[in-house]
Amino acid sequence: MSRPLPACPYLPPAPAAMDARALTAHGDERDAEFYMTALTYAQYLWQRGLAARAILKLDRALLSDVHGHEAELRDWPLPYAAMAWLLKHAPADVFIGNPRVHFQHLADRMNEPRREQRRWRTWACWALTRVVRPEFPPDPKHAVDEPSIELITQKLAAHGMPGEAALWQTAMQKAGG
Repeated sequence: MSRPLPACPYLPPAPAAMDARALTAHGDERDAEFYMTALTYAQYLWQRGLAARAILKLDRALLSDVHGHEAELRDWPLPYAAMAWLLKHAPADVFIGNPRVHFQHLADRMNEPRREQRRWRTWACWALTRVVRPEFPPDPKHAVDEPSIELITQKLAAHGMPGEAALWQTAMQKAGG
């Protein structure tokens, strides 16, 4: 088993036991309840030293169908700050994969529903990765136009929730970008 890691302050507390059934219990729903489960499961996995899997659960939360008015988002905003925190605090001996390549591929291959919203949230995480972990190289075999910070900001403002672009920009600034 991986070694335990300290809790991420940007994620809700995790229960003592949790597994993937917590997410599958939601069926096809990707609503605010699913969002909270994904955030909580990310914390659970993170604390057990499963950093790469925790990042994938943050993906699930970011790609949820939430609109900004939900109480869950007031307490636990979209996890841009959590993503940056996990990237920054992942120990060198804990597997994290190459998040830059992960986000690059995910953003470039995004499909419906809400393709543009989900695509630009993923590019936003790609940009966070570039700031927090600049040592990760891009995939040289995957030709893609990498968007500028300005374009990501514009697209989040156009396709995201009210205030989402500012939330991401704050996470970028705290991350050093």
